[in-house]
Amino acid sequence: MHLFTTLRRTMAARHASALSLMLVAHALSTSALTAQTPRSAPATPVEASLDRLAKQPLVARALAALQAENAWTLEQQVGLCEVAAPPFKEAARARVFRDKLVALGVQQVRMDGEGNVIGEIRGARPGPTVLLSGHLDTVFPEGTDVKVKRQGTKFSGPGIGDDCRGLAVTLAVTRQIMTNKIPFAGRLLVVGTVGEEGPGNLRGVRALFASPLKDSIDVFFSIDGTGYGITNGGVGSNRYRARYVGPGGHSYGAFGMPNPIHALGRAIAGISDLQVPSDPIVTFNVGIISGGTSVNSIAAEGMMDIDLRSESATALADVDRQLQSVLRKALDAEKGRWPKSTVPLALKIDTIGIRPAGRTPDTSLVVRTALAAARTMNIYAPLTNSSTDANLPMSLGIPAITIDGGGVGRNSHSLDESYDDRTDGYKGPQWALLVVLGVLVGTSAAR
Repeated sequence: MHLFTTLRRTMAARHASALSLMLVAHALSTSALTAQTPRSAPATPVEASLDRLAKQPLVARALAALQAENAWTLEQQVGLCEVAAPPFKEAARARVFRDKLVALGVQQVRMDGEGNVIGEIRGARPGPTVLLSGHLDTVFPEGTDVKVKRQGTKFSGPGIGDDCRGLAVTLAVTRQIMTNKIPFAGRLLVVGTVGEEGPGNLRGVRALFASPLKDSIDVFFSIDGTGYGITNGGVGSNRYRARYVGPGGHSYGAFGMPNPIHALGRAIAGISDLQVPSDPIVTFNVGIISGGTSVNSIAAEGMMDIDLRSESATALADVDRQLQSVLRKALDAEKGRWPKSTVPLALKIDTIGIRPAGRTPDTSLVVRTALAAARTMNIYAPLTNSSTDANLPMSLGIPAITIDGGGVGRNSHSLDESYDDRTDGYKGPQWALLVVLGVLVGTSAAR
């Protein structure tokens, strides 16, 4: 019996009998949970099952080992972080991560054509395929100093929290499952993905779901960053590079022709006046502008990079339509400003990143399992919206969440990024282990 079985439409064909059993087992627990149930309140069936699971001898031993051997987890975090992994150049870190999986005894460890590292742990009997991942890439360019500095329980270095912490927790969970030979049904895929950060446009996870694995992944977990949040809302983004292009000319001698930078200004003004809802949240931003060669030249090009975001695919599509209209109206307005000119002005729009929006419902068993595991661990784990590798499987209707890796992080995506393990950083790997086992082992093994 598996917690995942009511969550994916395709499971009806592959595990029909298990689905029927789980529908009965959880009929009494259907309300949404958006925060932990107070420990004084009666436990729901899912919460009770996670409490029992944590007390199983092998699981209890693994949880205790994660605390006792916390230095090992930190060693992996630092070691991986000191291997540079700039956008599109994650291969060196990927090889280190691959070798660590091999050393842990994970089977069929390989690197796919996109650069993802994939390993497998097979259960004792048929069951779900669960994917557990951290992302290999960082936002930092090639040549960045990635040496990690330590001061007490605080570690500082580019990427130390995002996502060296996620990779280390993934390894720690894998290590305990392998070392303690914790029995489960199904298959656990352990993955290090490439291209999670902005420029990568989720290319690693896109490749996974374009591969033969795509139809077998039943539940997707990524571990990304620090703290104890549960991301079950995927903030989608549409990113464009818009360019207004003309022949250019002298600011005095060629005056009277459409000006690409003036068109760009009209467009930016139009974008700033876009009307968007606050629920669901929709945002827009012009992040980069460029163009021109000198103060006394009519530019041949005016360019800007635009970012649109929303947790709602419908709302994102709506603001996208508004944006496209604004860009074209700015073109027409600039050309209309100089009706006697025969000089051409064109608009060129390039897509530089599309991240689908998606959501795993608060009522889903994957989300309730993560919340119940946090309650068992006596930690507070709020439900949040963000942009992570889980966006892609969410958009495909596959149960997916991203959970944080524990500890306290600061200044993500900056050269001053830090991770503080404090006195209880080990709870991050403990929580992750319990969440994963809550799906893999299910309630029957916890009784």
